[in-house]
Amino acid sequence: MFQPISLFIGLRYSRSKNRAGFISFITFFSTVGILLGVASLITVVSVMNGFEGELKKRILGIVPHVIVSNNDVATKNMLPQWRQVREQLLTQKHIKQVTPFLSSEALVQSPQSLQGVMLQGIMPEFEQRNIINEHMIAGSLDSLSEQAYSIVIGRSLANKLQVSLNDTVRIVLPTKTIFTPMGRIPVQRNFSIVGIFDVGSQVDDAMVYVHSKYGAKLLRRKGEGIGQLRLYLDDAFNANEVVEELTKTNKLTAKNEVVQSLSFTTWNDSQGALFSAVNMEKKMMWLMLSLIVAVAAFNIVSALVMVVVEKQGEIGILQTLGLSKVGVVKIFITQGMINGLWGVSLGSLLGILLTQYLNSILAIFGVNIFGAGYAMQQLPMQLEVINVIVIAISALVMSFLATLYPAFQASNTQPAEVLRNE
Repeated sequence: MFQPISLFIGLRYSRSKNRAGFISFITFFSTVGILLGVASLITVVSVMNGFEGELKKRILGIVPHVIVSNNDVATKNMLPQWRQVREQLLTQKHIKQVTPFLSSEALVQSPQSLQGVMLQGIMPEFEQRNIINEHMIAGSLDSLSEQAYSIVIGRSLANKLQVSLNDTVRIVLPTKTIFTPMGRIPVQRNFSIVGIFDVGSQVDDAMVYVHSKYGAKLLRRKGEGIGQLRLYLDDAFNANEVVEELTKTNKLTAKNEVVQSLSFTTWNDSQGALFSAVNMEKKMMWLMLSLIVAVAAFNIVSALVMVVVEKQGEIGILQTLGLSKVGVVKIFITQGMINGLWGVSLGSLLGILLTQYLNSILAIFGVNIFGAGYAMQQLPMQLEVINVIVIAISALVMSFLATLYPAFQASNTQPAEVLRNE
């Protein structure tokens, strides 16, 4: 025997078949409870990570991470030297892409319907890595450069307006008016649909794209009409750090009037509340499922207390033979940790397998949690190793804490009183 006596006895107790049926029942279900709690926590956290990733991809893939605007009153809503500013911004840390654009509220009118949207004027040559370009289901974003007064809209908006590719819609700017013999009327122009996209988010019916040159003409702006730059980062959550760094750069380059007049707006201003809600929901799921693991882990307390009562005589004999109180504590900590280790190991394995194959399992049983309208959609899954490690370690710590009370109760056994009745 090449292992400490306390470890040896603890392992023998955990494998013992000669224990009361109720104690075996409690021990078994404490292990199963930890197993199910750990598996559930890994699976649910992976789903929440997946949903958060999808939100970042579908919403923050379109919404600029940082918007750079001009504060100069003389050139309000215009960024005349945007090309030089763009080159400077691309040298900054975390900034992966800088694209020019102009924007305005607008109405899109078809013969059947009228819808309020955000009109964006873009330069297609700078938008090749845009998520819109990757989710075109008809036409092309490059067609905006090829055809004058053309427009790209989302599939959801196209369905509402009952239009399709090559149809004509009217763009109306309610905030821009012109004088006519009929009086003051909003600026408006017919545009031909050259592309339809489907990102699968709220922007599908809230955003339309035109070439910046024709958007500038519609807005009565001179030149290219570029009013803002949007920055796409390596991680959208680095936006505040980037803005702080750019603000410091502005202060250091006070003689450069172009840079000095810039202001920065992050995605937190428009989408921060949504991601804060998702983050809070994620934390609440962590808390609730962790409580399930904690309840299962503390079932070990009941099982070990019963084992201590059952093994009073044996504990007394071991103490008589010279086993210290610390040795007795180690025996019962070992026994409890074996149950916790089995639960955590099998639970982690089950959680990883569920994460990898949950969509396949749901498909086999014909379960569609999104409803009939989303038959082809699957749960987004994103398994992160660090989450599995944190969950496993936390469950083991709970199991360890659950063993302390029974172990110290066992160490307080008085051999003389116990063996008197043996």
